[in-house]
Amino acid sequence: MKDTVNLRLILLLLLPVIFLVTVVSTGSSLHDPLVSIGDVTRIKGVRDNQLFGFGLVIGLAGTGDSNRYRPTITSHANMLRNLGIEVTPDQINSRNVAAVMVTGSLSVFDHPGDPLDVTISSLGDATSLQGGVLFMTALMAANGENYAAAQGPVSIGGFNLQAGGNMVRKNHPTVAMVPSGAIVERGLDFKISNQELTFLLKEANFETARNVALAINRFFDVIYTEEKVAEALDAAQIRVKVPLIYQHDVVDYIAKINNLEVRPGLQAKVVINEKTGTIIIGHNVRISTISVAHGNLTVRIDTERFVSQPPPFSPGETVVVEETSIEVLEQDAHMMVVPTGGNVQDLVAALNTIGASPRDIIAILQMIDAQGALHARLELR
Repeated sequence: MKDTVNLRLILLLLLPVIFLVTVVSTGSSLHDPLVSIGDVTRIKGVRDNQLFGFGLVIGLAGTGDSNRYRPTITSHANMLRNLGIEVTPDQINSRNVAAVMVTGSLSVFDHPGDPLDVTISSLGDATSLQGGVLFMTALMAANGENYAAAQGPVSIGGFNLQAGGNMVRKNHPTVAMVPSGAIVERGLDFKISNQELTFLLKEANFETARNVALAINRFFDVIYTEEKVAEALDAAQIRVKVPLIYQHDVVDYIAKINNLEVRPGLQAKVVINEKTGTIIIGHNVRISTISVAHGNLTVRIDTERFVSQPPPFSPGETVVVEETSIEVLEQDAHMMVVPTGGNVQDLVAALNTIGASPRDIIAILQMIDAQGALHARLELR
């Protein structure tokens, strides 16, 4: 038993030399790059938590909320009252204050005293937050408990200048940042298990989940041949057991796994953004044999008005006459055939040959998908 333990320890020391590069390429295309497991996964429970709070930005040079926005006036009066200054909302007449929402994110690894960046967004009719200072604001999570406090000068990353009725603006003046403006007052209760870990894929894919599990098992099977360390549960989850030798050093265990390289699988997908005319086509998109025709028909209708005036001393009347002309322009239509099993290069080359614009390509792809010849997922954004 002692000799077996010593052999395992020796092999453990040799692991960095034996496994300088671990590559799992089963079923993956060379078009898919090698990536580290840590770049495509996260550990279950390791996540950011959103924080928010209502606050006031003070010190604005007349660019804050007007007196018509009652929440700002009421909050202003409450702030002064908490400082021992008794005022009523009717006594406040200033545009140097703006009501804002303060948002940020708290990681499970942020501890009391750590700084956080926060974003502030105007709620009222303020014209600019430039030059303002965020007054002390408590930040809470969705459970209603406070976890941080924010305060400090705001930065809009631009300017908003007005003079003589003219205005010059750069960037968005009613949304600003307070870099390191929040301080964590309370951390999240989270502890990494030393028995079992669950790695979650950022993009669910059965092939990637399998490759991650294979990479982990192949890296550790020199020492632990009696059972598998990793098991893919579904397209997004890989359960990984923590061996006894690593249960007191889980950080080193996770670091070794994150540094392993795999070739992720990629779902055949075509992503279209009709608003911008952007088209993204994966390298593994395939199409059946199809014929594509493309042609533009332009109909132009012009209406001109002119005055019809009769000769002098004639019984006729001066009238306005409309004259309409119709012109039809039709570009030559082209027919291209894309062979069976054609990939994205064949499809793009064919569409470019017939002179299709990005807008035309979007319509053509939708028609190819409707015909059933596009063997990929068509996703509209």
